[in-house]
Amino acid sequence: MNVVANQAATSGISHRGLITISVMLASVLQSLDNTIANVALPHIQGSLSATQEQMGWVLTSYIVAAAIMTPLAGWLAGPLGRKKMFVVSIAAFTIASALCGMAQSLSQLVFFRLVQGLAGASLVPLSQAVLLDVYPREQHGRATALWAMGITVGPILGPLLGGWLTEYHSWRWVFLINVPFGILALAGVSAFVPEQRNKYSPFDFFGFMTLSLAVGGLQIMLDRGQLLDWFNSNEIMIEAVVASLALYLFLVHSFTAKHPFVSLALFKDRNYAIGCTFMFVMGLSLFATLALLPPLLQNLMNYPVVTTGLVTAPRGLGAFLSMFLVGRLVSKVDARILIGTGLALTAVSMWGMTGFSAQMDSWPVIWTGFLQGTAMGFTFVPLTAAAFATLHSSLRNEGTSMFSLLRNIGSSIGIAMVAALLTRNSQIMHARLSEHVTPYDLATRAHLGYVEATSGGLASLNGIVSKQAAMIAYNNDFKLLLIITIITFPLVLFLRAPARSATSPSVAVE
Repeated sequence: MNVVANQAATSGISHRGLITISVMLASVLQSLDNTIANVALPHIQGSLSATQEQMGWVLTSYIVAAAIMTPLAGWLAGPLGRKKMFVVSIAAFTIASALCGMAQSLSQLVFFRLVQGLAGASLVPLSQAVLLDVYPREQHGRATALWAMGITVGPILGPLLGGWLTEYHSWRWVFLINVPFGILALAGVSAFVPEQRNKYSPFDFFGFMTLSLAVGGLQIMLDRGQLLDWFNSNEIMIEAVVASLALYLFLVHSFTAKHPFVSLALFKDRNYAIGCTFMFVMGLSLFATLALLPPLLQNLMNYPVVTTGLVTAPRGLGAFLSMFLVGRLVSKVDARILIGTGLALTAVSMWGMTGFSAQMDSWPVIWTGFLQGTAMGFTFVPLTAAAFATLHSSLRNEGTSMFSLLRNIGSSIGIAMVAALLTRNSQIMHARLSEHVTPYDLATRAHLGYVEATSGGLASLNGIVSKQAAMIAYNNDFKLLLIITIITFPLVLFLRAPARSATSPSVAVE
C-alpha cells in the first residue's frame, strides 16, 4: 500500500484526537499494572496472612495469563472485530481490577489477577494497531511515539504511584485506581474507535496450545526459578522440559500446517523480523534495570518506598521528553541514526551505573535514570515505526501481538537473569571479601575500627561485608547489561529505512 492509498483509507476518520486519548488510557492501564502492584506486596502479604512463596503467585498469575493471551488477542480481533475485542477487554480488565481491590483472601486475589492478565493482554497490541490504522503512514512516527509513551512511562511511574498509594492510603487502591480510568477508556473506545475486521484463518488449536504451554511454562520457570534455586528444583526442571518440548512442537507445526496459529508471513518481512529481535534484546536489557534499582535503593541505601519512586521518576521524564521529540524527528531522520543514538545513550547510562557505590548520594541515580529514559525514546519509537513500516495492514493485529509478546518475554528473561546473577555474585563476592577481613589486617582495622569478637560485633562486621558484596554484584549486573547493549549495535545495520517523503511510495529503501 502506498502513501496515497493509506491517506485515502484514513481520510474519513474523525475524532482522531479522542481516539488517541482513549486507546492511550487503555495501554497505560495495562503497562502500569505490570509494576504498580510490586511495591504493595509486603502490605498485601501482611493483610492476607500469606507466605512469601504464596505472594509470588499474585505476580505470576498475572504475568502467565497475559503471556498466554497476548498471541491469541491478534487472532480474536479477526472474527470478533477489533473494536468489540477492545471493548470486552477493557470492561473485563476494569471489573477484574475492582475485584482485586475487594479481595478478602489470597486465593481470590490470585484468581482475579489471572482474569486481569487475560483481559489486559490485548490492550497494548490493539491500541498500537488502532493508532497505526487511524493515522496516515507519514504520521506513524508521531502515533508510535504517543503509544510508546504509555507502555514505557507506565512501568516507570508504577513503583512511584504504587508506593504513594500503599503508604498513604491502602494497598487496595493499587487496583481500585484502575476503575475510573478504565471506565473513561471504555467510553472513549466505544464512542470513537471505528470497527475494523480483517480476514482470518481457521483457528489452529494445536498451535495455540503448544505456544501457550511454551510461553506459560517459560514464564512460570522464570518467575519461580530464583525462589526454588533454579535447576536444583524438580518443579523448575519439569517446567523447562515442558516449555522446550512445546516450543519444538509449535515450530514444527507452524512450518508444516496450512493455516498456522502465527502466520509465517509476519517474519518474511525483514524489518519486522529484525524489529522483533531488537525488541526482545531491548526488553532483556532495558527493563531489567527497572527490576534492579528499587531493591538497590531500598535494601542497600535504606530509601523509603516513596523516596525510591521520586529518585527514579526522572527516567519517566526523560522518556516522555525524548518520545515527544523523536515523534517529530522520525519522519525526517533515518530511523537507524535515531536508534543508534538511543543505544549510545543507553551504553553511557549503563556505564554510569557500573560506578554506583553504597556511599553515593541520589545524583548518580537521577542522571543515569534520566539518560536511560531519554535513550528509550530514541530507540523504542523509531524501532517500532521501522518494524511496521513495510508490514501489510492486514497483519497488524497479529503483528502487534507478537511484538508485545517478544518484548515481554525478553523482559522476563532479563529480570530473571540479573536476579539470579545478583544472588550468585553476592555470595561469591562475600566469600572473597571475607578472606581479607582478619584481625591482623591493619587497613581493615583502620577503616572499621576495633571490632570485638562478640556476636554483635561479628554480626555488624558481616553486615558491612554483605553490603559491599551486594553492591559489587549490582555493578556486575550493570556491566553485563552494558555489554548486551554494545553487542546489540550491529542489529541496526540490518534494518531498512522506511521512505520519509510524503509523496513517495511507502516501501523500504536500502
